Amino acid sequence: QVQLQESGPGLVKPSQTLSVTCTVSGDSITTEYHAWTWIRQPPGKGLEYMGAIAYSGSTFYSPSHKSRASISRDTSKNQFTLQLSSLTPEDTAVYYCAREGGMGQYDFWGQGTQVTVSS
Repeated sequence: QVQLQESGPGLVKPSQTLSVTCTVSGDSITTEYHAWTWIRQPPGKGLEYMGAIAYSGSTFYSPSHKSRASISRDTSKNQFTLQLSSLTPEDTAVYYCAREGGMGQYDFWGQGTQVTVSS
């Protein structure tokens, strides 16, 4: 069974850089044709795609986040990480990692980690 688990700081201050990591078990992040994705949900709003890192290591970002987001991976730990810079309170959200298993479907999700941006 594929499992994803997010870990993050919980509370960060404005202007700081957020780093959240997703640890994957039951699959390798280098398995062909899978992409490993970051999605967030601000309070009272819908899901928001942020970006992904493919099995090859290629990265993709939504236009809204491209200037501030960076996704990397550690294949030895089977983890991938989202960094988001220049935080504002509008970045407060539950951050989810998910696997895109093909055909644009997110078939496995982590439980999410709450990130609050506040001074």
